[in-house]
Amino acid sequence: MKLRMSKANFISQIVLLVLVVASPVASSLDNDTYPKILEMPWDHSPITVFIDDKNVPPHYSPTYLTQVEKALEYWEEGGNGKLNFTPVFEIVETHDADITIKWVENLEEVIGAPEGVAGFCRPYILNEKCLRVEIVLEVGNFQGFSWLQYGDSNMHEISKHEIGHALGLAHSNDKHDIMYPTYEQRDNLNPLLLESTLPFLIIGSTAALIVVGFLFTSWRLHKRKREQIEQIIFGEEDK
Repeated sequence: MKLRMSKANFISQIVLLVLVVASPVASSLDNDTYPKILEMPWDHSPITVFIDDKNVPPHYSPTYLTQVEKALEYWEEGGNGKLNFTPVFEIVETHDADITIKWVENLEEVIGAPEGVAGFCRPYILNEKCLRVEIVLEVGNFQGFSWLQYGDSNMHEISKHEIGHALGLAHSNDKHDIMYPTYEQRDNLNPLLLESTLPFLIIGSTAALIVVGFLFTSWRLHKRKREQIEQIIFGEEDK
């Protein structure tokens, strides 16, 4: 009995030692995979946000504003789970906001950004706290020799990534995390092209439905008339 107790105590001590040693290692690995610029970047709440949807480039789509608002909601609802706090945002109509967000046509042309950079976040930090943050998003990028506008899904992902930086997160080493420094092409649907062609699509779809309805009705009438004729002919033969 004493032997069993001694063995059990020995095993429990080994398990405890493993947990004590593993915990800092796991924490270190997590910090390496999801590094942070600041642990608590803001010393107040709510965090005010000014979204400049007035001074916009030629290919700006009004739907982009909605994507930024959805990105803010994403972080308010927990985001990628790597924040030590729950941010609360307040959208304001003043440039003196904590975070300002604006759009440019293309970052490569405007500021000479490296190819593939779809947005950037510039924090102004004092004593490990953010004084303010500027976020700049582009509306499209070059693919080969052609310039393509971002769809709404792309703008949503880019916005979430840059807002994550404004909340103190650095680039993640996890390819599945929103803070990984690249993004997938979610869609190639040009929102401005969709907006301009939507009336024609509606008219075309309506016309197609009318034609299909007319053909179906004509077929039904033809079928009914044929059945009546067959009934008359074959009905008389039966007599």
